Amino acid sequence: MADRLKMQDPREQYPKPPFPQQPQPEPGLARRMEPRPDHGETSYSGCDRLTGRKALVTGGDSGIGRAAAIAYSREGADVAISYLPSEESDAKEVIALIEAEGRKAVALPGDVTDEAWCEELVARAVNELGGLDILVVNAGHQQYRNDVSGVSNADFDLTMKTNLYALHWIVRAATPHLKPGAAVITTASVQAYEPSAILLDYATTKAGIVAYTKALAKQLIEKGVRANVVAPGPFWTALQPSGGQPQEKVAKFGEQSEFGRPGQPVEIAPVYVLLASQEASYITGEVYGVTGGAGIA
Repeated sequence: MADRLKMQDPREQYPKPPFPQQPQPEPGLARRMEPRPDHGETSYSGCDRLTGRKALVTGGDSGIGRAAAIAYSREGADVAISYLPSEESDAKEVIALIEAEGRKAVALPGDVTDEAWCEELVARAVNELGGLDILVVNAGHQQYRNDVSGVSNADFDLTMKTNLYALHWIVRAATPHLKPGAAVITTASVQAYEPSAILLDYATTKAGIVAYTKALAKQLIEKGVRANVVAPGPFWTALQPSGGQPQEKVAKFGEQSEFGRPGQPVEIAPVYVLLASQEASYITGEVYGVTGGAGIA
């Protein structure tokens, strides 16, 4: 933690490309990445901002979801994580880290493209945690295609169901359980504003997440619940080498950012903590960009 927070040149703080090409089958595992991402396993230290809260984080096994789950537990929250069954090995590491903080950890393996499972995972999280104060809808699907003709109906359907339908199903199931002071946080992307040609369907869903969350915020504030969006730029997660980018782009991933490197998941975790905490009591319907200097507009 001391090394991460000491004053230093942020351009040199974490690994820079070139990285080795490292193809993985989808959805990918953080443990197989080189260099291994920093999710805050040893580098994040909390300050009791979320003591006693109950959080559900989808896609909590790796990447940004993992970083948020670790940070929440270090801030005093009990945490449930959802993930695909094939991601069990990564998820077990997260569960162990949450429990090491003396917090309750709930593992929820399943496929969020299944509406019935989305409803069940919310019900199980509420039951096993004893309530729900923080909902982070983060699980995402990204597969590049070089041309629109290569985006099959099955491709488009999977991206829409993972990134948008699941968001709606989970929010719809969770809303009755959210009390005044609760927070909903969604994960969009700089792709919502500056879409890459090879991420046609992914970028479409990320723009949809922004619009959905802004509309949702107007509804939920009527019951004292806030909803906000985080829009990351290039972050070093398993989404990239498992088909989210061509391998030649994985090798140079983040090189075009103002920092000359990708962000590490731990670097975005504080934003998820802020938006979940009472410190963000006057923040709703906002989009927080963490893009490495690309900006969002």
